[in-house]
Amino acid sequence: MPSAKTEERHDNAKGLDVMRPELALRLLAAGQQEAARSVDQAIEPISAAADLAAGVLASGGRLAYAGAGSSGLMAMADALELPGTYGIAQERIVILIAGGAASLTDLAGGYEDDMELARADVRSAGIGTGDCLISASASGSTPYALAAADEARKHGASVIGMANNAGAPLFEHADVSILLETPPEVVSGSTRMGAGTAQKIAFNMFSTMVGIRLGHVLDGHMVNLRADNAKLRGRAIRIVSDITGVSAAEGDRLLGLAGGSVKLAILLASGARDLAHAEEALDRADRNLRRAVAIVGA
Repeated sequence: MPSAKTEERHDNAKGLDVMRPELALRLLAAGQQEAARSVDQAIEPISAAADLAAGVLASGGRLAYAGAGSSGLMAMADALELPGTYGIAQERIVILIAGGAASLTDLAGGYEDDMELARADVRSAGIGTGDCLISASASGSTPYALAAADEARKHGASVIGMANNAGAPLFEHADVSILLETPPEVVSGSTRMGAGTAQKIAFNMFSTMVGIRLGHVLDGHMVNLRADNAKLRGRAIRIVSDITGVSAAEGDRLLGLAGGSVKLAILLASGARDLAHAEEALDRADRNLRRAVAIVGA
């Protein structure tokens, strides 16, 4: 494997510790911004990964995220948002972070070297045929990430690899490889910085495209959100009102009739005779709201 850029020293970091704070912070900001641009070269594999994951979820499979350290945290953050943002059932999302819950209070490094732990985590979660696992590692050689991907593959799951170094071992047997070729870190080897930023952006793009592919986004609105607090209830009302043109009061009423479902409320406002008709249209449209609206309006 080629030398890891994520471990090299940044050309402009000499004297970082004695720079004026404002200058050091500008350098740190520039490092983050340069790392973020690496995502531009990964558009096609991110799209392919989203297609793969959306197909798995649409077919009744599960989407699993695996990683250690900062990459594990980036993966976990993305996974945790999917049920609330896109209404994907929690039991369809699996999170494997090296060390489990213990890593949320003490991100000890030893767990990332434990390959048997990763394999046991995959087996315990029952990941296999019909599922998809996305494994992330800045270096692309983290033992936990490699073993999780290998074990998932052995049990028949599709595998997506995400790493920040070209030629990473994580890519060797992945169905889709997402290379985020970030420059050396301003603080050498601190991949929670540039590499982590690029991974966070890539995960955001990946999961958003999964939501779009599943029909949970319409004109920039998250139409399958889980409105389980006052803020999100207000957002749901605004979504119904914005898409259909009804008043906020009417949107609120329709959401009540629809049991809080934004999609069903929109279909009721778009011509569905009743809740059963709206549900039927959604089923015929494979839960894609745009197609369902066309069905009830026909």
